[in-house]
Amino acid sequence: MTRRGPGPEQGPGPAAVPWERIAVGTPGIEFEPRPPRQPAYDFPDTECDGWSTDELAVRFASVRGAKHRYYGRPRQDAARAALHQPTGAVAFAVADGVSAATSAELGAIEACRAALARTLHLLSASPGPVDFPDVARHAARRLRQVARWRLGGGEPDPAEVARLYATTLVTGVVHPDPAGPVVELCRIGDSGAWLLDLPHGRYHPLFDPKSAAGSPLIGTEVTPLPTVPDPIERTSVRLTPQLALLIGTDGFGDPLGDGDGRVGALFADALAEPPTPLWLAHLLDFSRETFDDDRTLLVVWPHAAGEER
Repeated sequence: MTRRGPGPEQGPGPAAVPWERIAVGTPGIEFEPRPPRQPAYDFPDTECDGWSTDELAVRFASVRGAKHRYYGRPRQDAARAALHQPTGAVAFAVADGVSAATSAELGAIEACRAALARTLHLLSASPGPVDFPDVARHAARRLRQVARWRLGGGEPDPAEVARLYATTLVTGVVHPDPAGPVVELCRIGDSGAWLLDLPHGRYHPLFDPKSAAGSPLIGTEVTPLPTVPDPIERTSVRLTPQLALLIGTDGFGDPLGDGDGRVGALFADALAEPPTPLWLAHLLDFSRETFDDDRTLLVVWPHAAGEER
């Protein structure tokens, strides 16, 4: 199959017109972003990645929101994905550092790294379902370990860890299967996961939404890591060639809503096939009035049988 090259038409040579920021409805105010204050230089404004296996295509992007760009704060979202080579499974993690935490950006990236490392270890140790409580406890231990270093070696209590590094987490695995890839995932906090019905452009949430259907209010209560709920919220689903898996922070989920608006239409069209990672990052950086949070989105598509790559 020949892939589309999403993006504006380009003229020849260096005179090609650069991409303009995508406006959805009434755009926000445009300004030149301020650099994040030190020592946050290790958390770039934008990052993206993408690759494919024989069975799955993976893309993710994370962009700093307008509020953090204006006030010179770092991006507090993170995402990571990795291939478990012995099985062909794709492990992933998406985190949204809680804004009240003093080093939320570090909490998000450490939670992703720890969850991914533990998941890959468990996939190698056992072919069965992932032990998500174990993964979550491992991520929580990592946050406590980082807090211990930060506090000079003393054993921090949970409130101190949360004050420094509280973060949401959605993590899971996509397992190749002859009948269609099987997704198993869990979440802590309020980040979201959806199935996108590619032919019809409809979004089906895999976890309860933050607000009731038809309600104009968005819930803000979050119970993040280092707290590990019991039981942990988890689900599983099988993908088909007509379904893509989306994992996103609320910077994406809030403007998406139920998917019936302009943001939903924009992404349903752009994600009909895997775009380039750079285009996904550009798309995710859309401008819409009042939506100024960091945005992160990870997408997994199953390859159709016999599809050229």
